[in-house]
Amino acid sequence: MSKKCDTCGKGPIVGNQYTKRGKPKYLGGNGVKVTGKHLRRFLPNLQRMQVQVGGSVETLRVCTQCIRSGLIARPIKRKPFQPA
Repeated sequence: MSKKCDTCGKGPIVGNQYTKRGKPKYLGGNGVKVTGKHLRRFLPNLQRMQVQVGGSVETLRVCTQCIRSGLIARPIKRKPFQPA
């Protein structure tokens, strides 16, 4: 299962994690020095939700930016059948 958004295609990106040591200068120290640098991955915040695609309802993995920006059409909830 891929860690990609099904609507915008956002996936993991690579960055660095810095390890620092020391007291900052504004607190009276000599300054903060970098003692290590390692690669890490930033993963998108994916949510599994039901989405209206065309005339059918599908379950997709969607990032929260797509949900908040309104790119996703939620399915219309209908009441169950009620006999007259």
